[in-house]
Amino acid sequence: MKKLFASLLLTGVFAFSQFNAVAQDEVSSDSTAVVDSAAVEEVVAEPEPVAPMMEEVVDEPEQSFHQIVKEQFIAGGWEFMGIVLLCLIFGLAVAIERIITLNLATTNTKKLLANVENALASGGVEAAKEVCKNTKGPVASIFTQGLMRMSEGVEMVEKSIIAYGSVEMGKLERGMVWISLFISLAPMLGFMGTVIGMIGAFDAIAAAGDVSPALVADGIKIALLTTVGGLIVAVILQLFYNYLISKIDSLVNSMEDASITLVDILVKHNLSK
Repeated sequence: MKKLFASLLLTGVFAFSQFNAVAQDEVSSDSTAVVDSAAVEEVVAEPEPVAPMMEEVVDEPEQSFHQIVKEQFIAGGWEFMGIVLLCLIFGLAVAIERIITLNLATTNTKKLLANVENALASGGVEAAKEVCKNTKGPVASIFTQGLMRMSEGVEMVEKSIIAYGSVEMGKLERGMVWISLFISLAPMLGFMGTVIGMIGAFDAIAAAGDVSPALVADGIKIALLTTVGGLIVAVILQLFYNYLISKIDSLVNSMEDASITLVDILVKHNLSK
């Protein structure tokens, strides 16, 4: 019995020792496999070259014309840019008023002369006066003044037409001097703002003690914006001024031609009596 127990004990110790050796071998093999796999992974997992990232180009929203003008106006300084803007506003106001007035003063002279001639033939001078009084425009006003002197003779009619024609020309040219003033004033104010801006830029250079390109460039840019604003205002108002001058010349020529034709009609009417 003791021999059987001793043999079983020896068998168990031997089996345990064998199992422990096998387990150690498996662990060592597993650790070796893990080390080998880690080494392989280290070899395989080399750091891949990072491709240079493309800089994303962000499209900035385009600024509208109104925003650009607003920014440049503020950059130029409100002191002189505001005065230049007032010149533009007042000049445009006078120009628009003149355009409306001159367009209303335009008269169909051929139709008016035909109506006056028919009135003289049918109702005499008084009927012709009524036709002229009921017609708007400087031509009709000149005709009215001439017909009022009909009793004094054709020569007096002609003198009255010439004299009153000068008065109507003065009315047509009223306000043009203000547009001319603003055309001259806007660039001068712009140049004044430029000179003052340059003085400020040189003062900044003197205070900094160094001529910085950025400092000089910013000062010159701000100084020149007032000149640009004044020139733009002058160009805009000059276009309106030239249009108004051409319109006035057209009306004056129309008045002169119609006046000559009226005198001829009156001479013909006197001869036909």
